[in-house]
Formats: sequence, structure tokens, C-alpha cells
Amino acid sequence: MENELIYEKRGNRALITINRPQVFNALTPNGWGYLGDLFQDAENDPDIRIVIITGAGEKAFCSGADLKKTIPLLLGDERNDELETKINHAMMKFKPITKPIIAAVNGHCLAGGTELLQATDIRIAAENATFGLPEPKWSIMAAGGSLVRLVRQIPYCRAMEILLTGRQLSAEEAEKIGLINRVVPLEDLMIEVDRYAELIIQNGPIAVQSTKQAVISLQNLSLDEAFKVEWNFAQQALKSKDAKEGILAFDEKRTPQFIGE
Repeated sequence: MENELIYEKRGNRALITINRPQVFNALTPNGWGYLGDLFQDAENDPDIRIVIITGAGEKAFCSGADLKKTIPLLLGDERNDELETKINHAMMKFKPITKPIIAAVNGHCLAGGTELLQATDIRIAAENATFGLPEPKWSIMAAGGSLVRLVRQIPYCRAMEILLTGRQLSAEEAEKIGLINRVVPLEDLMIEVDRYAELIIQNGPIAVQSTKQAVISLQNLSLDEAFKVEWNFAQQALKSKDAKEGILAFDEKRTPQFIGE
């Protein structure tokens, strides 16, 4: 398999770069599977506090699946379980990670790229970024998670507009409807991403990761049940050494030294 993804660990950060700029960073079926493996590797590394994902070059974050390599697998009469498993793995549908994920969107973020975006937590985009789910234009569906996630992340009518029309959104419009956090000049993209990353890394890792886990877990519970379970997550974090250190540091008016325990 070609070197579709570059994986680097820089201190507490894991950086994943989709590396197929010649095809706007479209991923092959094997590439989706490998991407899922990288997310899980970052999750299992105790030294990693945050994951950053971006695309190589300045034209694209990810334009989805490489159709030349993927469509033949979809056109058979039988359901392609292997392809489905690889895409589900990359999109973290059934096994989300607790480490926060920041997307650095540098250009086109379309089809599977927009679906991957929805599996991230904080999204910073360059001014040249575009977003959209053009699948209906080819009479296929955006089933990499968008049919479930998008209506939970932005207003229903805006989600349906994106899902049904297939039109592209500018970075400014994506920010306006809450699909992304911020828009910055391309040259400032990684500076802004690093700023967000550092803000999160300074916090207690147990509290951060438990917060993400709780938010994901509580989404589909009733309000009464969710409030009960929410407190369980908070209690677990409160029993950690880091919580004791954080409270002591606050009392002593100093910067806490967290160890992830």
C-alpha cells in the first residue's frame, strides 16, 4: 500500500496527515482501515493527549473515498462487509476514542472528508476550505456517519440541506452554521490548531478524556438517566490523583502538574 497516511508523534500530540495530494487526499479502502488503526494507536498510547488530523498540501483536507478504487467494490450484488468495516473503523462509529481530535482543514473537505470531520471534536479551517456531501448527485448516500451525526451536530434544516442538495459550503458558511469552530488564513491554520491543542493539553488528561467519553455515552439516554450517569463519570475523575493535584494547585495558587493518573 502506498504511503497514504503519515503518522507522527510530537510530545503529547499525534499528527495524522492524509498524504495523497495528487487526488485531493482521497483514501483507498485500505487507507480507511489504516486510518482507523492510527486513531486506535493514539488512543492506546498513554503519552498522547490529543490527535490532530490534516491533509497534505494546500488543496485538500480529504475529498473522501478514491472512487476508482472503491466503486468497483460497491457495485457487486453482495454487501461488501470488508469495506464497510474499514470505513466504520476510520469513522469511529462503534469504537470512538477518548482523546480529543482536532481537524485542521486545508482546502476541500468533501464527501468522506466531511463525514470524517464529524468524528472530530474541534475543527479549524483555512479560508480556502469547502465542505459538502455531494453523494446524492451520483445517486448514492453519505452513510459514513453523516445520516446519524450531522442532524445531531447542527440544526436539522441545515443538516438536511447539506444531505439532500449535495451543494458545497464555504468555510465562512460552515462556521456560521456551527459545522466548524473557526476560519483563519491558510498560513495561520496550524498556529491556531496548536493554540487549541495547547489549551487542552494544559488541562487534566483524565478529566478531558472522561468528558469526551461522557458526552458520547450520554447522547442517546433520557434526560433523567443521563444526569445520573453524568455524575458517575464526574466521580471517577474526582477520585484521580490529578484531581487532587488540581485542587491543591488551585489552593496554592500555582500551575498544576498532571500525570494522567
